[in-house]
Amino acid sequence: MKNKDHVEQEPKAQTEEQLVEETPKETATLSEEEVKAEENKEGKLEAEVADLKDKYLRLYSDFENFRKRTAKERLDLIQTASEGVLKDLIPVVDDFERAFKASENEEDAGKIREGNQLIFHKLVRILESKGLKVMVDLIGKPFDAETQEAITQIPAPSEEMKGKVVDVVEKGYTLGEKVVRYAKVVTGA
Repeated sequence: MKNKDHVEQEPKAQTEEQLVEETPKETATLSEEEVKAEENKEGKLEAEVADLKDKYLRLYSDFENFRKRTAKERLDLIQTASEGVLKDLIPVVDDFERAFKASENEEDAGKIREGNQLIFHKLVRILESKGLKVMVDLIGKPFDAETQEAITQIPAPSEEMKGKVVDVVEKGYTLGEKVVRYAKVVTGA
């Protein structure tokens, strides 16, 4: 039985050997083509990944540069925002200096007062040209917590003045629609 098994195994072995010899050549040819195709795909994918990484790094560095530049511009803008107002106020300072020098020798208080009023009006015009407005006509109006600060209450002089502004201690100012300084008022109780 051993011989029969051995003999039977030989034809199987030969067929397997023939298959093994034939198959690797065919599969090797296919796999070489497939390997080349895979290598080609891998090469394309690696190139694409490298390209995308490069684009990402460039975009990231552009964004960082943009962020730094805008932060610097914002800081510069904040530091120089009042430059225009200050340049416009310098002539007022000059006028005050001239008024002080002129008032040293002046005996007439009316002329000094008139000069000071001219300088004051010039200053007010400059501030108004920059958008600063004085809150006017507050006396007799109802108290408004949005634009006014009540510093005290006094007994109302009349029944209709209760809850209304009786006196203005300090004027209030607005810049556009924003309150720059709240008006300090006395209200009637």
